[in-house]
Amino acid sequence: MKLNNANILITGGTLGIGHATAKLLIEKGANVAITGRDEKRTLKTARDIGAMPITADVANPEDVRRTIHTFMNEFGRLDALINNAGIGMSKPLEELTVEDFEKIYRVNVFGAAMMAAQAAKVFKKQNYGNIINIGSTAGSNGYEGGSVYASSKAALKSMTQSWQKELRKHNVRVMLINPSEVTTAFGNTNREERDDQPNKLRSEEIAWAIKSALQMDDRGFIPELTVWATNPF
Repeated sequence: MKLNNANILITGGTLGIGHATAKLLIEKGANVAITGRDEKRTLKTARDIGAMPITADVANPEDVRRTIHTFMNEFGRLDALINNAGIGMSKPLEELTVEDFEKIYRVNVFGAAMMAAQAAKVFKKQNYGNIINIGSTAGSNGYEGGSVYASSKAALKSMTQSWQKELRKHNVRVMLINPSEVTTAFGNTNREERDDQPNKLRSEEIAWAIKSALQMDDRGFIPELTVWATNPF
């Protein structure tokens, strides 16, 4: 797809991968809206990079519907949804509760699914669209303490595959991007970005992968793309 004047919606766009992706796509000429739960942060980030702000929580079905409605009222067309919003936790198996799963799944699984469901309605009418889901290498390779987070990303991978089969006939490309560890604010209770490390991925590498996947001519698409740090050791 051509990025110039494309209308793109990014969930969780105030920090990390979402922020870097929004900034890069805007630089390439796209019209971008970002969502965030913190109104003040969302408004500031949008103002700084030239995006449209939508204060919303993907875990709230009413916010999901309002997000798509607000976006369409502004732009009239949706070319791509980037399902980036995500949260995580690391906890020993014997300490897990049902509430732990519900908290993470409401964002990483249910939120992504409901955003995609609303976008799919638009895409089917247009007979065109793109969905990029931000997964994780943890989705196919669990880790100690990762029962909740890794399984949520495994669910997202499975949903991606299902949506590919369901939406291809409507000219909708559904793609999964799996980063390995990225130095973002992910997992930090203070929501502050971590410092860059020379042996770790930055948000910019993932943003570049997202941009490149979108820019492929519409006749083809990359079902799944994994990005690793070259030498994390």
